[in-house]
Amino acid sequence: MRRYDLDWLRVIVFGLLIFYHVGMFFVPWGWHIKNDIIYPELRWPMLFVNQWRLSILFVISGMGTYYALSKRSGLQFSGERIKRLFIPLVFGMAFIVPPQVYFERLDKGQFSGGYLDFWPAYAFNGVYPAGNLSWHHLWFLPYLLVFSLVLVPVFIYLRNHPQAKLLSWVRTWAGRPFGLFWMVIPLYFWESLVEPFFESTHALVGDWFNLINYGTLFFYGFLLISVRETFWRTVEANRRKYLYLGIVAFSLMVGLRQIYADSTVVHFIEAAFKVINTWAWIMTLFGYAAAYLNRPSGALSYANEAVYPFYILHQTITIALGFYVMHLNWGLGAKFAFMSLGTFGFAWVLYEVGIRRWNWVRPLFGLKGIRHATQVLQRKVKIETGE
Repeated sequence: MRRYDLDWLRVIVFGLLIFYHVGMFFVPWGWHIKNDIIYPELRWPMLFVNQWRLSILFVISGMGTYYALSKRSGLQFSGERIKRLFIPLVFGMAFIVPPQVYFERLDKGQFSGGYLDFWPAYAFNGVYPAGNLSWHHLWFLPYLLVFSLVLVPVFIYLRNHPQAKLLSWVRTWAGRPFGLFWMVIPLYFWESLVEPFFESTHALVGDWFNLINYGTLFFYGFLLISVRETFWRTVEANRRKYLYLGIVAFSLMVGLRQIYADSTVVHFIEAAFKVINTWAWIMTLFGYAAAYLNRPSGALSYANEAVYPFYILHQTITIALGFYVMHLNWGLGAKFAFMSLGTFGFAWVLYEVGIRRWNWVRPLFGLKGIRHATQVLQRKVKIETGE
């Protein structure tokens, strides 16, 4: 049975990503371009979201893999993943990301001239940051592709052996309120023993912490959805407990950072608060989504298809808008609203006019053909209406 709450969570979290990247324009953290005035206090809500936004996306992607493999062979699944992830990645690196690098080079005085002077003569000259070729925000796609292809034999085995010991163990613990918090133990080891030695680069090669950490979460997603209603009943019934735990863990993590100087002991304690906080908020979001969002709607059907193109397009639009308002005498609220609404608005126009209605364009943004999408929508309507 389709989980509409997963679709809603995917749409909501990707929507938050747009606001998060707009926020990166204003905070002290490193980003491609920056506003002329920095607002350090804005980093606190962004730090909160940053603890779980990517983690839950990889968990949801692992859950989606379960559904995709339920009606495909391993070879069919691998081919479908390549089409829906690799093709948009290549297209994005060639046409969507270069404007971001162009505006960054203009801002830093590293290039002068029009965009046509920059592309393609300079856009593919060396690898970013020394050069200009990059996948920037699209790094999520190659990581997801690698996880999907590497783990597909394991997933097929688990699909064909529903009584495997691992699934039985997950099923047993998933029925207890805090049973699934055993899953933070591997995450704690990655956070405390791997993260300090491998800087997060999103370059895939050598990015060992992100590979191991997000790969584990992707695998967790498949395990959790495999035990089905046992998991959903537990998170829905205990969502308020997870919420309280998340509030406490985040408060302790932030308080520890503010009170104590960095040290080995502090690092190990903070790592524990961090992974508990991350997992608690993931469980909280799944619980509240199961309680209130597991129902179909026309808005969800539209947003669920649009979210992938929006993700591909959004950061280029955000950076372009930021470049032209960075030195204007506007306050934080005005610039934030302009960049947020502008990003959603331009992405929607491009999706409606240039992507959604064109069969030859849709695969470049990870979408299936119009005929197939219509058939899927019709099947959904029949299921929802009980026909």
